[in-house]
Amino acid sequence: MTEVKAAAGADVPGDLGAEMLGFVQELKAFRSEIQNRLEAQETRMTMLDRKTISRPRAPLAAEADQGAPHQKAFDAYIRHGDDGALRGLPLEGKAMTTTSDGGFLVAPTVAMQVQEALNVTASLRRVANVVAVESASYEVLVDMGDIAHGWATEAAAQAETGTPSVQRVVIPVHELSAMPKASQRLLDDAAFDVETWLAGRIAEKFARAEATAFISGDGVNKPRGILTHAKAPNGSATNVQIGTIPSGGTGDFAATNPANALIDLVYALGAQYRANASFVMNSKTAAAVRKMRDADGRFLWADSLAMGQPAQLLGYPVLVCEDMPDIAQGSHSIGFGDFRSAYTIVERPDLRVLRDPFSAKPHVLFYATKRVGGGVTDARAVKLMVFG
Repeated sequence: MTEVKAAAGADVPGDLGAEMLGFVQELKAFRSEIQNRLEAQETRMTMLDRKTISRPRAPLAAEADQGAPHQKAFDAYIRHGDDGALRGLPLEGKAMTTTSDGGFLVAPTVAMQVQEALNVTASLRRVANVVAVESASYEVLVDMGDIAHGWATEAAAQAETGTPSVQRVVIPVHELSAMPKASQRLLDDAAFDVETWLAGRIAEKFARAEATAFISGDGVNKPRGILTHAKAPNGSATNVQIGTIPSGGTGDFAATNPANALIDLVYALGAQYRANASFVMNSKTAAAVRKMRDADGRFLWADSLAMGQPAQLLGYPVLVCEDMPDIAQGSHSIGFGDFRSAYTIVERPDLRVLRDPFSAKPHVLFYATKRVGGGVTDARAVKLMVFG
């Protein structure tokens, strides 16, 4: 039998050695093919990764496209009165079905600018509780007494505890309107930012009306202000009446030790409310209070040490609200309390605009409406200083 030398150096039969050599060659070819395929797959995956990294703005563009139809339609309506695009949008796209509802909902950017402007104004909104609703009124239950309790023993029978009283407070929403005016020539100017202008004018009108109503509104077609709520001397005030503290003088503070009235005002408030309490007064009252000193000659008023933080009086922040009355005989010029618990502002987030090019030609009026309400929810959380 003929013998051949194997690759491993051992003597094997000729047929078996040839088969082994063929198998080794096929194995090398298969290995080379697999390696080439893996390299090609890795190259393809690298190219896909590079394409994905080179297009990071795709999600942002998709998000912008979702809001673009309403944004463009609202711009066309404001500038030229073309409401066809707004009518064609579905209700979920923030369009109105008919103009009898009071106009069309503004673009989201305009509504956001108006809301941000209202939140930074010096009004009771900054310290009160703000609630967004979709109904015509807001109801809240206020616990007017502590939960009854008792001590239990093994030898005696457990006495029945009393039931706490709960008061239901209903705050209706009212329609607040503003009507800024612009010329058609100004609206036709493409460089004119009509949305920012409209948001600024609406916010300015709304802020003035809201701030006044939250302080002195009578509740007739407007929010009921905190100063028009039922009041009584603090010693005899009930749970639904705001307690008042005398200033010590006639139409002014007391001639001697005027700061004592402010201290009495602070500690007339319940301890559970003082932790989040603040003062509310206008600039003239703040000027009078700022001059007060204690027995050691130190000012009671402390300016803020950080930008954006309010000044402090007797260790409590001060909100300067110009709608509070000046110091005069019979006025309630200083308020102190936890206004987040005491006063609730209710608003519907919808802001509508109706374009009117006819009533003030050649100018164009924009009738903007919003629904907002307010009222005292817990009278025990606030005290007022009355100047006799």
